Amino acid sequence: MKYRRLGRTGLKVSTICLGTMQFGWSTEEPDSQVIMSEAVELGCNFLDTADIYSRWVDGNPGGVSEQIVGNWLASNHVSRDKLIIATKIRGEMGEGPNDQGLSRQHIMNGVEASLRRLQTDYIDLYQVHWPDEETPLDETLEALNDLVRSGKVRYIGCSNYPAWLLAKSLWISDSRGFSRFDSLQPHYSLVHRAEFERELEALCLDQGIGVIPYSPLGAGFLTGKYRRGSDLPKSDRAEGIRKRYMNEEGFTAVDKLELIGQEQGATVAQTAIAWVLANPAVSSAIIGANSLEQLRDTFKGADVNLGVEEKQVLDETTAWK
Repeated sequence: MKYRRLGRTGLKVSTICLGTMQFGWSTEEPDSQVIMSEAVELGCNFLDTADIYSRWVDGNPGGVSEQIVGNWLASNHVSRDKLIIATKIRGEMGEGPNDQGLSRQHIMNGVEASLRRLQTDYIDLYQVHWPDEETPLDETLEALNDLVRSGKVRYIGCSNYPAWLLAKSLWISDSRGFSRFDSLQPHYSLVHRAEFERELEALCLDQGIGVIPYSPLGAGFLTGKYRRGSDLPKSDRAEGIRKRYMNEEGFTAVDKLELIGQEQGATVAQTAIAWVLANPAVSSAIIGANSLEQLRDTFKGADVNLGVEEKQVLDETTAWK
């Protein structure tokens, strides 16, 4: 496993970040704990969760993924100070009018709840999950700054922010002396590029924002299991993949990943991860896993080094400009 600085900060994170959205949803707690322990054994020091995981499951009030991570932290022999734990705030966590959003009220309540569930006294990276159009930016940023000053949070970041809003946030933080966003979590993969590359990529490189993309495998499309003419699994996720990625450009991308992967001794998924990590703006790629086999396979993507020509071939496969 390799390690990179999170943007301009001195914080070193593994180039693979273990995403925990499946924990308490498609992966039960015992298996989740085994996966986290194996990830650490493989050199991963970076785990990403969120308060709303997995509130969409019937009977799940939210916070279950954080609870599973917290139980693992409490019972595991891994030192807390060796790990970088990231979580998020924004989504609906109750029925009340202030149980969602990025108001000072919700942030202050939310961080305390996350700390309890995670069974820790600090969060390494506290991220706003997506924008809140109803709350002034300075209110959100001042609340986050206070959390950093108090020691409950060490770094702050954002997710799913457009370039104009990230730039405005940085300006407010700079002008008022607040801690600023040091990371961005965008949706980014070989088959989902324009959203990040159009404006965010240049902004992050210029401002030293660490980029930690989610869905680098295109929701599973870039694993190689979806092929031309093959039967589609019967699931809502598969139907979403069909609508978004199962077209000529998408299938060509998979073909090129397979060809280049064979030359590298790598799988389609490993080569897709390597392509994301080849972007100089990227600090770490977020990978989920439901099994040890899946975890070990995808983590090997961190060890695949694409040459300039190989990356260019893949770039041209899905050029969006």
